[in-house]
Amino acid sequence: MVYTVEYASPLGGIILACDDNAIIGLWFSGQKYFGSTLPMHTEAKSHPLLQDARRWLDIYFSGKGPGFLPPLRYDSTPFRKAVCDIMLTIPYGRTMTYGQIARELARQQGREKVSAQAVGGAVGHNPISLLIPCHRVVGTGGSLTGYAGGIDRKMQLLRLEGADMSRFFVPQKGTAL
Repeated sequence: MVYTVEYASPLGGIILACDDNAIIGLWFSGQKYFGSTLPMHTEAKSHPLLQDARRWLDIYFSGKGPGFLPPLRYDSTPFRKAVCDIMLTIPYGRTMTYGQIARELARQQGREKVSAQAVGGAVGHNPISLLIPCHRVVGTGGSLTGYAGGIDRKMQLLRLEGADMSRFFVPQKGTAL
């Protein structure tokens, strides 16, 4: 069974989802790809894992690094899972570019090159926002692109974490707007 609860964040409603073993989803209400990995039938009911995730969110939205992560499971393609694994290494308040993730993935897989655009697609389909910190992924040169929850939220999340915002900008055109 998959359980879901709502969480009222300062940046809007969040839906959390888990099964009996791990958190499997976290989406801002209405974000792109909302609920894309949820099964047809879920139960709106609390669960100890959802309570852990809510505690994580409470600490996070208070402006602190939570210092723990509830168990996560992201069933996806091996490529998307590998990108999520790299995103999990980005420290609180820091960022990484799509190109850096692509280079790290190429290094891990012994490949000459991985497409930064393919990485962008994987980042955009992250089913466990915030816990897997896709908001910390930025474009080369500081472009704030590619957040399914919206660029405004991405900026607010980075500010909350104390990231140096002086080097970031919102692109005038692009797929992320």
